[in-house]
Amino acid sequence: MENPVIILGAQTVGITALDAFLSNEVVVYCLLDDDTKLQNTELFDVPVMGNTDDKELLKLLGKKCEVFVATEDTASRRSLTAMLHDEYEVAPVNAIHQRASVSPHAWLGHGNLVSANAVVAGAAKIGNGCLIGANAVVDAKVEMGDYSQLSAGAILNAGVVVGEQVFIGAGAVVVAGVKIGNKARIGAGSVVVADVPANQTVFGNPAVKV
Repeated sequence: MENPVIILGAQTVGITALDAFLSNEVVVYCLLDDDTKLQNTELFDVPVMGNTDDKELLKLLGKKCEVFVATEDTASRRSLTAMLHDEYEVAPVNAIHQRASVSPHAWLGHGNLVSANAVVAGAAKIGNGCLIGANAVVDAKVEMGDYSQLSAGAILNAGVVVGEQVFIGAGAVVVAGVKIGNKARIGAGSVVVADVPANQTVFGNPAVKV
């Protein structure tokens, strides 16, 4: 990546994204966050400046800087990504940690975070704005819909289909071929052996509706 990156968000997701970029020796120009307590501080010697809609800094996007959206909640990431597309005609870059293993035969959209020691196998398809935590596994032929989150150590076995805006907690295991509907939530440590309908929350081993 030739251009430096501006990261929108300086909390947990922003820190993880910053670590991923720095692991690849990508220059991060600054982070932006709407929390005034974080502004005028530093993360790993990188300054946290103004709000995520700072037009003076965002006008650098495109020719001079790339951007990554790292706000904590899905709705914010979606709205900021839409704003970047509509007002600045840019799409967020992917943040892939140097210690992650992403197959050259996997397909990734825009604005995804792949954390340290995560694995994305061949023929996997990752949408836009997904968060893949440290040590998580996305096996062959898995599909992850836009803005879904796979937390640290979670495993999606071969052929799993995950809808949009799904949350899968740390250490959860989804067995091969299971389908998870849009906006479903999987509790940490759960073992999912059957399809999960949209908007449903499941937990346990085997995972059941809660």
